[in-house]
Amino acid sequence: MRVLIVEDDPMMQLGLEQVLSEWTDIDLIGVVDDGYLGVETALNQQPDLILMDIGLPRMDGIEATQKIKQALPKTRIVMLTSHTAETEVIAALSSGADAYCIKGASVERLYGAIKAASEGATYLDPQVAKYLVKHLQPSTPQNDCKNSNLSPREFDVLKLMVEGKTNVQIAEELYLSPNTIKTHVRGIMNKLSVDDRVQAAVTALRSGLVN
Repeated sequence: MRVLIVEDDPMMQLGLEQVLSEWTDIDLIGVVDDGYLGVETALNQQPDLILMDIGLPRMDGIEATQKIKQALPKTRIVMLTSHTAETEVIAALSSGADAYCIKGASVERLYGAIKAASEGATYLDPQVAKYLVKHLQPSTPQNDCKNSNLSPREFDVLKLMVEGKTNVQIAEELYLSPNTIKTHVRGIMNKLSVDDRVQAAVTALRSGLVN
């Protein structure tokens, strides 16, 4: 996986470079320190995945993400930022970001966000997911969700989805195959009447299915 870092904090740059160098499935192709250069480098290098900060010089990470996604829709973008305001989170996801991870998160959580994004899933840091839920109006009646007829195994899978785990990680934790987990995820989304994993997680938190 070819990865580009767009981050203006030198210490954060060094930390990310060191962490990424330890993962054999990641090839770091560059580090740039402003949004304008992030867009320019992405268009030239066409990375598989970008780690993007929000607060960047010249062009913020939200605008940079939007421009990159318009030109390179298959490039996955993980927002790695200290920003947790609802408006910024929504703006980042609306611009096309595939994952939202908070700086200071564990290395394992960052890797989980990268893996989820690379596999086509959407990842939300639990801190951000729970923050957003408090400010969202319910779109699914609680009774409908409570009576969703999820099986005990589907509840197990849903809890791990809320934690932001990928299908592979859920499979390892529950000692099941990734294909079996994929089937459970589809069943959960059908029963909760949602279109993707993030909606399933938000619905579960909002309705009290998962705390």
